[in-house]
Amino acid sequence: MRETTIAQALRRLDEDERTTVLRSTAPIETEPVGYEDQPPFLNAAAKVATTRSSRELLELLLEVERELGRVRGEGPRYGPRTIDLDLLLYGDDTIREPGLEVPHARLHERRFVLEPLADLDPGLEVPGRGRVSALLAELE
Repeated sequence: MRETTIAQALRRLDEDERTTVLRSTAPIETEPVGYEDQPPFLNAAAKVATTRSSRELLELLLEVERELGRVRGEGPRYGPRTIDLDLLLYGDDTIREPGLEVPHARLHERRFVLEPLADLDPGLEVPGRGRVSALLAELE
């Protein structure tokens, strides 16, 4: 079921006339963080090409979450949810706006984010932080 939900999200993003999924990683199972009384998470990363602005892309991600049954604000923070789509990076941009922070604020602290990103592109640079592979090595 979880793999199907991720596949549906990727398909929905790719069906958007202004966004194309270029590559995605195989999902990996990771231990939950923040609220541990729940089953393991399933995480993946995708690289997309888009003509959407960062804000428009975030809005698309939130729309896809809703379509797949996610209700934000329901249940405990970091608790179980049908899907959680995050905008981790937007090219080399650094964005600090209400409701939108890119690179994602805790990306460099989270193994469950860095492992799929390293699988996607180990040489990927996180603006202001360095290479994904180096960030992952710092956690080990």
